[in-house]
Amino acid sequence: MTTPPLRHAEHVMGTVFSFTVRDPAPAALGALRRITDRLHELDTLFSPYRPNSPVSRLGRGELALADCDPQIAEALRQCARIAEETDGYFTDHPAGCLDPCGWVKGWAIEEASRALCDAGSTEHCVSGGGDVQTVGGPWRIGVAEPLQPGVLATVITGHDLAVATSGTAERGAHIHDPHTGRPATALASLTLVGRGIADTDAYATAAFAMGPDRALAWAEAHPDLEALAILPDGRSLATPGLARWTAV
Repeated sequence: MTTPPLRHAEHVMGTVFSFTVRDPAPAALGALRRITDRLHELDTLFSPYRPNSPVSRLGRGELALADCDPQIAEALRQCARIAEETDGYFTDHPAGCLDPCGWVKGWAIEEASRALCDAGSTEHCVSGGGDVQTVGGPWRIGVAEPLQPGVLATVITGHDLAVATSGTAERGAHIHDPHTGRPATALASLTLVGRGIADTDAYATAAFAMGPDRALAWAEAHPDLEALAILPDGRSLATPGLARWTAV
């Protein structure tokens, strides 16, 4: 008899983390419990919406970085790296307040996937807030059409994928161009396909802020990334290599 997939949804970090494990070994359930505990630990450390979280206190100057959990310093180092790699279009101070969650959420997804691998899984999918890390495959990842609720713009198909989308469909114009301080409105959504979701998720936020032309050129310059941009008028633009992930 075929063992049914192990599925779980966890409300944490202001969103839902979803797990599908196609090959649930005996250790998978215990690993999943540890993973969800870890997600809540990261939320406690990094949430900018909790006034007493270390990140909130650090941002207000009430806590020195040296007195914070070392994971916070590591996250800020990674944010600085992404900012440098994206010509400053990524920031850990969106809207002027310290908030490294643009990297931390993807880091949490990737870490959860790695923990499932350590538990023996070679076929699973972890998503958080619509951003996805898969292992094994093939997996089919739907990309929402930002201008038509309930409609898919495309389906990404493949093995060992990271798929991240930034856009205005759910939260409006919430991403700002760090160079101007103004909301980024030249795109309706920007999807990146890569290998590791921690960087891919942060890159997607930065690329959205770049606007369509610069975002696609930037993605084309990175051999491990492909991009799909949907403009406010409904037109779509893509890097040439995206076709290998959308072919049926």
